[in-house]
Amino acid sequence: METSPAPGSASPAPGDADPDVPGEADPNVPGKADPDVPSVADPDVPGEARQTDDTATDHPDDTDQTDDTAPDDSGDVDPDDPGDRDGPARTDPGGPAGGDRSRRRRTLLVGLGAVALVAATALVTGLLSWRPDPPDPARALTLTEAERLAAVRVTNYRDGRARLRATVGRGGDRVEAVGWVDWTRPLVYLDVGGPGAGPLRGLVQATPGVVAVRPDPAAVLTPAAPPLVPPADNWRIRDLPDRPALAALLDLLFTLSADRPDPVARLGGARWVARDTVGRTPVDVFRMATTPAPTAAPTGGTATPSLTAAPASGTAATTPAPTSTPASGTPTPPPAAGTPHPPADAGWRYWVDRDARLHRLAARLPGAVPVTLDLDRSHRPPLPPVAVLGGAPGLPRDLTREEADRLTRMPARNQALGGTALVLAVPTGTGANLRGGGWLDWRGQVVYLATTDLDAPDQRTVARHDRSGVTRTRLPVGDEAPDARPPLPPPRDARWERVRPGPGELDRLIGSALLASREPPDPDRATWLRRDSTGKRPVDVIEVRTGGHALRYWLDRSGVLRRLELRTGVGAWAQLDLVQAPVPRLPPVPVPNPTPRPPAR
Repeated sequence: METSPAPGSASPAPGDADPDVPGEADPNVPGKADPDVPSVADPDVPGEARQTDDTATDHPDDTDQTDDTAPDDSGDVDPDDPGDRDGPARTDPGGPAGGDRSRRRRTLLVGLGAVALVAATALVTGLLSWRPDPPDPARALTLTEAERLAAVRVTNYRDGRARLRATVGRGGDRVEAVGWVDWTRPLVYLDVGGPGAGPLRGLVQATPGVVAVRPDPAAVLTPAAPPLVPPADNWRIRDLPDRPALAALLDLLFTLSADRPDPVARLGGARWVARDTVGRTPVDVFRMATTPAPTAAPTGGTATPSLTAAPASGTAATTPAPTSTPASGTPTPPPAAGTPHPPADAGWRYWVDRDARLHRLAARLPGAVPVTLDLDRSHRPPLPPVAVLGGAPGLPRDLTREEADRLTRMPARNQALGGTALVLAVPTGTGANLRGGGWLDWRGQVVYLATTDLDAPDQRTVARHDRSGVTRTRLPVGDEAPDARPPLPPPRDARWERVRPGPGELDRLIGSALLASREPPDPDRATWLRRDSTGKRPVDVIEVRTGGHALRYWLDRSGVLRRLELRTGVGAWAQLDLVQAPVPRLPPVPVPNPTPRPPAR
């Protein structure tokens, strides 16, 4: 039985969409085709193709047709594809619009790559062709700058001490040093290292003309600050002709001090170079084109320029000359006019602050040896010289009555003691560094000792000093220490020889020790130097000058001699320590047969 439509309702025409059928287009629902509006592709929506007039004419009752190969618009819904109902449409890269987009992307990437390549090329070209701005040109000193440079050495002298770090030479010959300099004493105390230090690696103390070293071959190459209290043992005097780098550094340090400013008029060749900073201190850099004069220097024989020198006639360069007494302030006359001048970059450069303090020095020593010196005044401890350099200087004064009386009673006190053991350290004028030990018999006026040269330790000399002279022999060295005492009884199979006491430091020191039990020194020639100690025993150090020699007597409070020192020809001090110990019987040595005289003709 067929059901007829209700009255008032129209039957859907063939080809019309049924609104009650799911999936049919609803003209009032977005995304559904309106049968009364011709479908026209939106030109602003990518992927939609505009229909031609022919297509619209041929299908007047159908919805607008689109190209099946074009990608769907993101707003369209494909009723046959459930995925299009929930998400945006996918773009077909094979379509015309996808191809245009790919071509635009490739063009953009190629353009960006070209820009990056051009920028990188420009950057590399700029770096290769970049040059820093030229520094301010060197110029002559102003009057204020000249006065500061002229006051550098006297400022060092007034400051007294400074910590230093120095490098001399380059490569495998480089010598490095860290330590302090005391310009008022003067004294230099260093720890020396670097590949060029060689046997001098270790501690060094030096005064003008005397260098004491304490070698430490096992020390690391890089030096460190030396101990504030230097070790008391194993110091020896060393000449430095074979170590010109260290000798030149020591001479330079002593020359950087004077007790008065240098004449400003003699700085005519100095130039202002630049401004700089050392640490946190602003400084001016001054240059002096120098040609060191070939004159002797105080320590190592290497000429070292001072700050002042008269300019050669008609030239602006100066020729600083060394000073033989660093604290005197009197420069050595410069060389004659016509001395060849070095290039401008070979000059000595001084980093000086506004208070005329020298913070850095860069120079070339004779032989074109570069040296760099940095000075720091923030840590300036007192520097005690070692015993071989005389020890602390003290405050010399005349003897009091009590001190003069003790010096006069010294021979009687020594005689009452009878004798003592002894240990000696004698740097001789011939370059030997003797160490030895033995006994001293004041009552019998006998000294029996053995000595060893530290630089020739394969043999030791055994000697007996008595009223008849000196008898000695040489023995091979065994396991004995350098200051070991001689064998008792004296070996009879040794070749003994009798000699007269000579003018050497060892014989003079032994003779003065024997005399200390017979005759007192003259108190009128004596000077009290300082209080000191030996073996935890307080002593007074009294210096007596007689016959062109200086002797120092270390007397305890009872008047007994505890140490005797003698100033040697090289300016060092030889020590003879008297240690309280039983003195054995000292038998005579075998008397050598006298050498027969040739028969007279």
